[in-house]
This record gives sequence, C-alpha cells and structure tokens, in this order.
Amino acid sequence: MSNKFHDLPPLYRLIGSILTFILILNIDCQFLGGGMKSDPLPPRAGRTVVLGFMPAIPEGKEAGVLRNPISGAVVMAEPIPAGVTDKMTTKLFDLLRNYEGYELVDLDKEGISAGLHSSEQGISDIETFKKIGHEYSAETVMVGYIYRWREREGSDYSADHPASTAFDLYLLRTEDGAILWKGKFDKTQASLSENILDARTFFRGKGKWMTVEALADLGLSDILGESFPGAFK
Repeated sequence: MSNKFHDLPPLYRLIGSILTFILILNIDCQFLGGGMKSDPLPPRAGRTVVLGFMPAIPEGKEAGVLRNPISGAVVMAEPIPAGVTDKMTTKLFDLLRNYEGYELVDLDKEGISAGLHSSEQGISDIETFKKIGHEYSAETVMVGYIYRWREREGSDYSADHPASTAFDLYLLRTEDGAILWKGKFDKTQASLSENILDARTFFRGKGKWMTVEALADLGLSDILGESFPGAFK
C-alpha cells in the first residue's frame, strides 16, 4: 500500500498527507484532551466561595508522595514557588466571572486561602472548607491543589527542558463536603515531532515552547471550558 501511495502524483500525495494530519489532529482534540480530565460543572451551584488554588507542598519543603485530602488519591507533588497559587486563583476567578450560573464569593483578597492549613489545629482540609462555606452562607466551595510547576529552560524556539505543570480543582457541597465536580490538568509540553497526537497543544502555543504559566493558563481554560461550553469569550 505504501508503494501505491508513492506512485501517486505529487499533488495527490500532498493532499493525502494533509487529510491524514487533519484526521490525527481531530482525534487528538476530541479524545486525548492534552492531559485534561473534566466533566461538566452543575449548571447552577448557588452562592459559591472561590477559595482557589493552594500548593500541595509549599516552597521550601521537600518533594514527596501525599494523599489528596479531598479525593483521597495518592499523588506525587513538588514544592510550588511562592506567588503561583495567587496568580492561578486570580485566573480562575476571572474565568468564572464569565459564567452566569454561579454567584461568586472571592476570599483571596481577604487572605483567607493562604492560612487555611493553619486555621485550626488537627482539622481536615475538607472540614475547613465546609466551615468557610457555612460562614459565608454559600452552597458550594471551589478549591484546588497545584502539584507541579516546572518552568521551561530555554527560549521560545529552543528549550532544554519544557514547561510542566499538574493541578486539580473541585466544587464541594458545603452541607456535607461531597464532590459535585472535579477537573484535572497534568501536562509536560512536547514538540510536534515527539508527540504528533498532541498537535493541539503545539498549535495553540503557536509552535513555541511555552512558559509554565502559559501552559497552566491553557489547561485551566480547557478544564473550565469543557464545563462551560460556549460560556467564555
């Protein structure tokens, strides 16, 4: 079959190659998701406290394996640089404001999220989230963890080590702490030649090696965009 393809006129071979590439790209967009896992958010969640992101392991600590306090999953985490969670929380809130199904409460400006882990000795995270939701008369709480944040080493067109990030996000019911929705993004950027099936990320990054912040922005927009089809500008 390969010999028959090469016997075709150059124009036909070119058209065939383009159609094959489009098919691969379409499969990637529909099924692979580029490290993204997300189900649709409930269309209505009432008043929602946006606690935003927290580091699974703060800067200055050692990398290690830990158990997610919300899902119970065992995950590998690395220290997250200071300031990253604030930037990601701001991005999250800005994206959520474009969706009309939620009445948002932003606690980041009040410094609430930064002190969650030390707010009450011995209390589990999920109990703390429930308590904050009750204090603000909210039906739901949105919170997530960042597990990896590796900046690229190199330039836009030549990277020794690519950007890499992993985070998840949860919508919890204040009443009992039940998980109403969860989204996850876990990706290390690869070149087109290394992973043709991830062409979607390659072209959305304009053929460049992205910074970790750009990669994370893409991931956050993706997991929320899957939940809010047509909701974002």
